[in-house]
Amino acid sequence: MTWRTVVITNKAKLSYKNDYLIVRNDEVKLIHLSEINTIIIDTTAATMTSYLISEMLSRKIKIIICDKKNPQGEIVSYYGSHNTSEQIFKQIKWDDYCKIIWTRIIEEKIINQANFLKELNIENYQMLYDYVGDLVLFDESNREGHAAKVYFNSLFGKSFTREDQCDINYALNYGYTILLSQFNKEIVSQGYLTQLGIKHHNVYNSFNLSSDLMEPFRPLVDKIVKENFNERFDGGMKVKLVDVLNHKVRIKGKDQYVSNAISIYVKSVFNAIDKKDVDLINFFEYEL
Repeated sequence: MTWRTVVITNKAKLSYKNDYLIVRNDEVKLIHLSEINTIIIDTTAATMTSYLISEMLSRKIKIIICDKKNPQGEIVSYYGSHNTSEQIFKQIKWDDYCKIIWTRIIEEKIINQANFLKELNIENYQMLYDYVGDLVLFDESNREGHAAKVYFNSLFGKSFTREDQCDINYALNYGYTILLSQFNKEIVSQGYLTQLGIKHHNVYNSFNLSSDLMEPFRPLVDKIVKENFNERFDGGMKVKLVDVLNHKVRIKGKDQYVSNAISIYVKSVFNAIDKKDVDLINFFEYEL
């Protein structure tokens, strides 16, 4: 099972030979492709051969390209599953039961946010639990938005907003993009389109469905940023954020890497939609 996230931060040439990624710079390093889940190119001085790109796409290895601050784009294969057309036809016909699915996902997100505040002994966690109790179908009363304001102000101060141009937001956005990319990979691998979301319907967002499904996992990034929130957003911080995929969480009674937990969770969401049973969703357990 793939688990490794490879980050390239310096000038290098990346190529392929005999099932191995070969990284050439001051020295030569070899990594077997079977170990790699994601490769992040966090420099504009690296080059990749088309042969390597083709091999990684065929093995569903995510390739993320960064600019100086944030992930800028990714390379994904056209077809992630043998029955992609069938899955897309189903996706197009999704009905209002998906509103129940999405509402349950947002409920879990707010619960995880509350649990994180509770872990930090911040009293406002109870307010978030109250918002969960007030949640209605498709969050028509915007409990998610109210919870987010209380949550981020509790973590980073009352003057903090998610629109600020600051290292905290740079770090949050970088970490969220790493998660989003992993969700893109899993959704495509199951044969679905990332563009067609449930709640998210932005015509300029190519990852509406990923944005819907990733919500409960966001506090995993928030925790890393909070624990390092006095640090500058630099290469060291990026490494810590990328490593979120290698953290372990408990899901379906077993400890799994976050990257594998996302795969389990995404499959369960699609199963819940197909069978119209929200209880089939497998969420990871937030451990206090």
